[in-house]
Amino acid sequence: MRGIFAIAGPTCSGKTALSVRLARHVGGEVVNFDSVQLYKGIEIATAKPTEEEKQGIPHHLIDYVDPNIDYTAADWAADATRVIEEIESRGKIPILVGGTGFYLRTLRQPLFESTKTDRNLRERLRRIKNHRGPEHLHKMLTRVDPGLAATLPRNDYVRVMRGLEVYFQTGEKLSEKQPDRSEPPEFSNRIILFVLNPPRDELYEKINCRTQGHFENGLVREVKDLLAEGVNEAGNALRAHAYRRVCEYLRGTRDLMSAIEQSKQDVRNYAKRQFTWFRREKDAIWLDGFGDEEAVWERLLDLIDGQERARN
Repeated sequence: MRGIFAIAGPTCSGKTALSVRLARHVGGEVVNFDSVQLYKGIEIATAKPTEEEKQGIPHHLIDYVDPNIDYTAADWAADATRVIEEIESRGKIPILVGGTGFYLRTLRQPLFESTKTDRNLRERLRRIKNHRGPEHLHKMLTRVDPGLAATLPRNDYVRVMRGLEVYFQTGEKLSEKQPDRSEPPEFSNRIILFVLNPPRDELYEKINCRTQGHFENGLVREVKDLLAEGVNEAGNALRAHAYRRVCEYLRGTRDLMSAIEQSKQDVRNYAKRQFTWFRREKDAIWLDGFGDEEAVWERLLDLIDGQERARN
């Protein structure tokens, strides 16, 4: 069986350009693993590829989830497994593309069967995080599930919150439930992970410019329309970086300039966390530069040739 390629990296690093070029080269189809691009109607600040950018390459798991659904990593892994098997059944090569590392890890290391998140509980935990900081959530987790807390960084509030949610909803410790995992799909050991590693200063400048452009291109109007259509402000879809700050602006808790500048900072911080996450992936192959650079493309082809020779 052939390898499956995953193109990962921080936001604004050029993953779309590189993945489409690779798909055209090997006869592939793109499978999204960005946790915001999958929502319908959440457009301007998501960097969803345009039809022009797709260059005719089929893209899957984009723009297909209602924004009022709190879609999970386990949901995505189940959908991705189905799509990947369909792509391979047609003789094509799946190319996983995105920056949500937890989604990709969940595909390769399935989670246990869990109860659906209590939205009210999650919102209470978010308020605690906002008022007292992620370190306080980590202290809470240490009291109820010290085994899990010992494995998580203090600022990894997403996984810390999940541990707290499982405990408060079920009375069980996530650290004790985690071993009850399903077997990974057959193809998981054929995924070859490449991670873009552009220079930080250049990346942050691109992030600032793109975020500014989102506001200039109507982000505030988009959020107003979504709220008017009944999209839940507390749901996952509108908790994404700039969307969250626009909601604060519309509530009157921050001015527009503050919303713009905080959004830029949020996205830069997110890029830092993405770098950190993927550096923990022991099998990641790093590509220095942006995805639209010729040197990165040539390096990728050399690495793929080497992987295929080793596999054969």
